Amino acid sequence: MPPSPSQRNATLSDWLRQNQSSPNWTFWGAHASASLNMLAVGSVFAGRIAELAGRSVLLATADQLTAALALIELDGVARRLTLCAPDVAPEHLPAVVADAEVDAIVSDRAAPEHERLGVDLRAICSPEIQPTETQPSRPYRTEWILLTSGTTGAPKAVMHSLASLTAAIKTRGIGEPAIIWATFYDIRRYGGLQIFLRAVLGGAPLVLSDSKEPVGQFLARLAAHGVTHITGTPSHWRRALWSPAAGSITPRYVRMSGEVADQAIIDNLRAVYPHAKIGHAYASTEAGVGFHVDDEREGFPANFLRETRDGVEIKIEGGSLCVRSPGAAARYLGKGHGAIAADDGFVNTGDVIIMRGERCFFGGRAGGVINVGGSKVHPEEVEAVINRHPDVRLSLVRPKKNPITGSVVIAEVVLADSLAGNGTDARKSEVKGEILALCRENLTQFKVPVAISFVPSLAMTNSGKLARHA
Repeated sequence: MPPSPSQRNATLSDWLRQNQSSPNWTFWGAHASASLNMLAVGSVFAGRIAELAGRSVLLATADQLTAALALIELDGVARRLTLCAPDVAPEHLPAVVADAEVDAIVSDRAAPEHERLGVDLRAICSPEIQPTETQPSRPYRTEWILLTSGTTGAPKAVMHSLASLTAAIKTRGIGEPAIIWATFYDIRRYGGLQIFLRAVLGGAPLVLSDSKEPVGQFLARLAAHGVTHITGTPSHWRRALWSPAAGSITPRYVRMSGEVADQAIIDNLRAVYPHAKIGHAYASTEAGVGFHVDDEREGFPANFLRETRDGVEIKIEGGSLCVRSPGAAARYLGKGHGAIAADDGFVNTGDVIIMRGERCFFGGRAGGVINVGGSKVHPEEVEAVINRHPDVRLSLVRPKKNPITGSVVIAEVVLADSLAGNGTDARKSEVKGEILALCRENLTQFKVPVAISFVPSLAMTNSGKLARHA
């Protein structure tokens, strides 16, 4: 059942006390673990948390476990919390500090880039919980600031409350099977934060990822802890399925978000995890959680556009998905940014929707469209077709300049192991022809790649998405 309105106004420490009796309530990081039951009577700040009362805090730890524990302690103590993932470029930190009016930095290390930010109060925390006799008062409705993961320029600072961040979360009912959560995401990004909050509100254990950890090692940790519920981007899951350790886990629940989930990845997950509930969800930092799809098909039913689901409404305007949700962010911080929502409360996500009958399909970002002689090509639509080929692991479609049409479509393809290292040139040539035939059967001519190149790998962003060329 969803938390009540009064519970929505509780701090994370209140939820900690409420779930104190949860057995084995442990958060596991890559290098350490912590019992949240101990955090109810302890602290990771070594007596310094009182200094952070009423402050605008930049949380900039290298370690996710430390960040998780600090978030629980600081909610209600700090007036504002800005979550800073390690991949935020040092040159962007001054803008983040200015936009969020940061007057204190919390980290798990002495970082030279922090010393140059002009913030006098710097506190060090660690994942080691020390007993404490007194708990600080928590008089604040802490503002939670998330940074967008844009690929160019300084990230935008997006203001949420704990109520908006937990609007889509339903706590586990009495008698339901126990859950052990895990996520490929960083909890300082919106997708990962949702799983962190689900674990705290539900009194459930959580296994945290590490960006430097090989995927096989992470999967081995998931297996060792008996993880039941796992989330990540489609790109995260493709990497997981390539790993020999993919079969070592037996999840009950697999969910994707953050990128377009095409039919190939859905079908591949079903083949490897036959007993799992497999779905994909739509969410964004600004709009919050929009909806989830559990029918094991790409896209979503058109009737979602005609229904209010869990208090969320969606519509298509100018070809883009718009969401009105109790989980939407309040506003951007800093100057030079427009309003998040329109006057009617809808947030234009910039994600293109393509209607085919009674099904809606994601076409990627509005800014990522390839213009071929005046006709629009959505890269994700072409990739979804290429990825259907059984010998394709992953593909990336991008434009190439052309003097006649302005641009043409080309594709980079990662082949399955059986072909990538040992396949003959003749077989690779056959596969290329089969991919082109598949595209011609399912796409209009201007969308068919004029060239396909086989590459050993494709880059991913730190947020787990396929890195697209600017």
